[in-house]
Amino acid sequence: MDNPFQLITDAFAPDYQINLSIQGLDGSIMLTLSNSGRVVAKRMISAEQRNDPKRLKRLVQSIQFGIAIEQGHSAVAILEAMTDGDNRNLPPPPVKGQPRIAFGL
Repeated sequence: MDNPFQLITDAFAPDYQINLSIQGLDGSIMLTLSNSGRVVAKRMISAEQRNDPKRLKRLVQSIQFGIAIEQGHSAVAILEAMTDGDNRNLPPPPVKGQPRIAFGL
C-alpha cells in the first residue's frame, strides 16, 4: 500500500506548503495548503479516507478541483482533465502569479 502522506505531498508540494496535523483519537488529520502565507485549502481527512487509496485519490482531486475553480479555470476543462486517461495538465490559470494545478496522481 502506498504511503498516504506521500501521495498528498506528491500532489501538492510543487505549488503549496503542506501542513498535516492530527485532529483526534479517531485518526483524522487536518490538511492545510498555503501559498505565500495565505491558506488556499483546508480539509479534514478521516482515517478511512486516508487508508483507502481510491478515496484518498478522489479527495485529492476534489481539493485540486476546488482550487482550480477559485483560480478561474473552466469547470468543464477541469472535469475533462480529471477524467482524461493521459493525465494531462491544465494550462496556467488566467490569474498571474497563481500556481498551476496538475490533475492525476
